[in-house]
Amino acid sequence: MKFAFIIDPIERLDPGHDTSVAFMEAAQELGHEVWSTQLHHLSVVDSKAWALLEPVSLKPVELVQGRWVAAEQWYTLGLPQLLPLESMDAVFMRKDPPVTLSYLYATYILDCIDPHKTQVINAPSGLRHANEKMYALQFTEAVPETIVSHDKAIIRQFTEEKGSAVLKPLDGKAGEGILLLNPGDRNLNSLIEISTKRGQTPVMVQIYLPAAQAGDKRIILLDGKPIGAINRVPAEREFRGNMAAGGSVVRCDLTERDRQICTQLAPTLQRDGLVFVGIDIIGDYLTEVNVTSPTGVREVDRLEGTRLGHQVITWLTEDRNYAKT
Repeated sequence: MKFAFIIDPIERLDPGHDTSVAFMEAAQELGHEVWSTQLHHLSVVDSKAWALLEPVSLKPVELVQGRWVAAEQWYTLGLPQLLPLESMDAVFMRKDPPVTLSYLYATYILDCIDPHKTQVINAPSGLRHANEKMYALQFTEAVPETIVSHDKAIIRQFTEEKGSAVLKPLDGKAGEGILLLNPGDRNLNSLIEISTKRGQTPVMVQIYLPAAQAGDKRIILLDGKPIGAINRVPAEREFRGNMAAGGSVVRCDLTERDRQICTQLAPTLQRDGLVFVGIDIIGDYLTEVNVTSPTGVREVDRLEGTRLGHQVITWLTEDRNYAKT
């Protein structure tokens, strides 16, 4: 089978961390063809999606003393070819956030792929629908107290009523721009003004969850079912658990509450074609639903001895009901 990956420039990827590389390695090891492309190489010709695709050959990472180690030259690229994306069995949309206009336009191009011939993961319509912060709010029994607003007075009132709060940009990633708000902070007004661009851009504000100091759990879902989890513990003098913010990764087990949240999300994720998702849970609360380029596979595999990339590729090739006809 043939798998295409829409990614950031491959030379910028971290083979020991990036889930996209884990998927590509798994596809290659299972005997499939691996191709890569980027957003600016997508086109529509005769109402069909095309891409300038490069065949990829990878040298898989190795686990050495608890760390993934990659060869200096861990990939090679073949000659680019302009091909219809329907010539692929599956297309992984794995461009890292933020979701820009170029990203949204790319999802419209991917709409031109016949889903009976080629599955896009995640579905273009689902990617448009699922802002990674806002999407969680529909699961009212799972999310903490939250507001979304441009208004400084509303944000300040919420912070004062709750004692402290966490502000998140709606287009943020990897913990960027997340702020801990305290009512007594003399910089509070300035922080809100900067984050909302003086009231021009809405932000999410959630009640601060003290359980965050014990970690921010990332649960990886395949077709709505949990297949792995890690706990990201904040570094000293840091409240964010994101790996990009210096959080350390430790193994964890799923609680009954975690499983309840996964079960609650599953029908909606399946409806929206969101096959591979990473959800974030702090304590007993769902805080985000990550759909654009969720990470965590390398960390779960390293801590648990699993091969989640192989599980995802096998699901696509054997277990799903979307077999190419």
